[in-house]
Amino acid sequence: MSEQRAGKTRTSRSTRTSATKEHLGGAEKAAEHACQSLRRLIGHKPEGVSAISRTDDGWHIDVDVLELPRIPDTTSLLATYEVDIDEDGSLLQYRRVRRYRRGQADT
Repeated sequence: MSEQRAGKTRTSRSTRTSATKEHLGGAEKAAEHACQSLRRLIGHKPEGVSAISRTDDGWHIDVDVLELPRIPDTTSLLATYEVDIDEDGSLLQYRRVRRYRRGQADT
């Protein structure tokens, strides 16, 4: 695009790299992508991330999800899902590995 002002010509160029996807920066961004993808698929609200690790293909994230809210809150049912995403943040796979009451301690 070219524009003229006061006898001067300016040319602006935009450089886009839409052909190449951006890689996730770090663990925090990977966890965010995992929570968003999982919520869209299962329809339950993520409560937090309990584990995250780098893999050869991307990231492995354990996401804790509120599956059944109850009153009192300590009786609500939560679940832990293992989520694998690639370097670009695309979901590769997920599975529920544990279901428990909020107040329940690990043994």
